Amino acid sequence: MIDPQQSHAWLVGGGISSLAAAVFLIRDAGVPGPHVHILEESEITGGALDGALSPAQRGYVTRGGRMFEEEAYDSLWNLLETIPSLESPPLTVREEILAFNEQVKTESRARLISRGPHIVQAREYGFDLQDRVAMMRLMTTPEQLLGTRRIDEIFSEHFFCTNFWQMWRTTFAFQNWHSAVELRRYFLRFAREFSHLHTLSGVRRTRYNQYDSIVRPIQRWLEAQGVDVRFGTCVIDIDFTQDDTTRRRATRLHVETAHRAAVIDVQDQDTVFVTIGSIIADACYAGNDSVPELVRDRRDGSWRLWETLAMKAEDFGRPSVFFGNIEENKWESFTLTMRGDALLRRIVEFSNNQPGTGALMSFVNSAWLMSIVVPHQPHFRDMPPDTFTLWGYGLHIDKPGDFIKKPMSQCTGHEILAELVHHLGFEDALDEIRASTDVTTAMLPYASSLFSCRALGDRPLIVPQGAANFAFLGQFTEMPVDVVFTVEYSVHGAMHAVYTLYRPGDLPPVRHARLEPGVAWNALEALFLRRQRAV
Repeated sequence: MIDPQQSHAWLVGGGISSLAAAVFLIRDAGVPGPHVHILEESEITGGALDGALSPAQRGYVTRGGRMFEEEAYDSLWNLLETIPSLESPPLTVREEILAFNEQVKTESRARLISRGPHIVQAREYGFDLQDRVAMMRLMTTPEQLLGTRRIDEIFSEHFFCTNFWQMWRTTFAFQNWHSAVELRRYFLRFAREFSHLHTLSGVRRTRYNQYDSIVRPIQRWLEAQGVDVRFGTCVIDIDFTQDDTTRRRATRLHVETAHRAAVIDVQDQDTVFVTIGSIIADACYAGNDSVPELVRDRRDGSWRLWETLAMKAEDFGRPSVFFGNIEENKWESFTLTMRGDALLRRIVEFSNNQPGTGALMSFVNSAWLMSIVVPHQPHFRDMPPDTFTLWGYGLHIDKPGDFIKKPMSQCTGHEILAELVHHLGFEDALDEIRASTDVTTAMLPYASSLFSCRALGDRPLIVPQGAANFAFLGQFTEMPVDVVFTVEYSVHGAMHAVYTLYRPGDLPPVRHARLEPGVAWNALEALFLRRQRAV
């Protein structure tokens, strides 16, 4: 048994998984704060939970946006109940988020937009009998029988034209060729959302971007506990030993900094937590008049450690399954920084949603399958007055646009802005909008790689069989029935890792929405009893 007072914990990577693990190590396992060490290759923590000044253009950028749910994010809320708010102590971050969502309620009135532009009556999901049967069959088929099947092997072409699929895929970033197993997990975990997918009223958001609202408060709490964060430190390899009882131990970390290579010896009471894989690896930015590069050769090294470790043991996963098909997993996002409300005011008038209340707006006839979010303003804590932001992304970035006859992946920021303005029907104000708007684009080669079709063993267990002092963290680990591409998955995995190594048996179960009173009925009503009409 590990003695937490004598233990040093080494966390490889500074994303939300490691930050959460650090909190759980101190709060729940009793490891002294100065004994917790975070080794991060970049100069900032937070990983994919970002929000910053643009590196390519005046203004701001976030690579992605995340929506939370009250009932399905138990581990995240558990974490944030500990962390004081930056702006409103003695409130915790959890209490701050609850208070904000009481003030700014999500109730989309323009979830889907068709040509015209016209707001689609998205409450009519559009199912036929075959669609309903296929959905029920998917949800009741065990994962072992689904294997590596794709979503488009489960459903007919009609299903992919329904309002339901347009909303589901743009909310969660599913492609038709992604894993049917992952879609099944999403259906079961988020069954509660079936009845209000058209309004996204079940969504919970943070006041600011997630870096300002979640990462910065956690980082400040960890600093107050004396946690050792080492930026510019890259772990390139880990040594393991195995004894006669098949118990395995991590014994040494091989690290590189800008100045030297070094080793860190892992002592008998120490633990190692390794974040593997990355959905933001090799992200590239561009601005108003430039195009972001699509990196195909794993240039920044974010996958290298997992590749190295996977060669040491068969149960350490197969990273090539997830980084090996960029064409199926890339997408591009964009952030508008608007100086003045010319565009924002017209979106509010068209959608009948104030900023922060409309969640996602998706253009169903867009060749790029473009979606946008108008967040509550200001979206960044340091934004000057009369400055606003808007975030969007495209799923079909290699198709020519409907108005700009080029693939999104080959468009400049201002060309993407023009495509958006045309879809909104605001062509008369295009010159004014362009003159007051700066656009930062972000190309993400692996954005949806965690939805790749996979087989048993492609993702390692968080605590592999026989692991005495090490665990894996992040979105590319395996937790049965839980859903990737959520902050909850990263936090729940961190809790699982810490509790398994330090507090066996204490881990709370994954909440199954379909088992809760009323949820199954509401889901069935949405799927079977609601009037149906396709886009």
